[in-house]
Amino acid sequence: MQLYAGLDLHSRNTYIGIMDKEFKRVFGKRVSNNLSLIIKTLEPFQDQLQGIVVESTFNWYWLIDGLMDAGYQGLHLANPSVLF
Repeated sequence: MQLYAGLDLHSRNTYIGIMDKEFKRVFGKRVSNNLSLIIKTLEPFQDQLQGIVVESTFNWYWLIDGLMDAGYQGLHLANPSVLF
């Protein structure tokens, strides 16, 4: 199954939402901004994830870098104020 993740990054926590290609919600959870915890939360879906979008807030760099180091591909930054 092809899955897509959106990470809504805040200063203290991140909401992880995962959906399939028909936009059906498969998973959703708010976790603390701890790289190990975020990676552990995404791990069951890693082989199926086709892309991960991270909100381009002031503090996005540690999350993108950490996900890249953990082998995640298809990473994208998104500015929600210009998305339609």
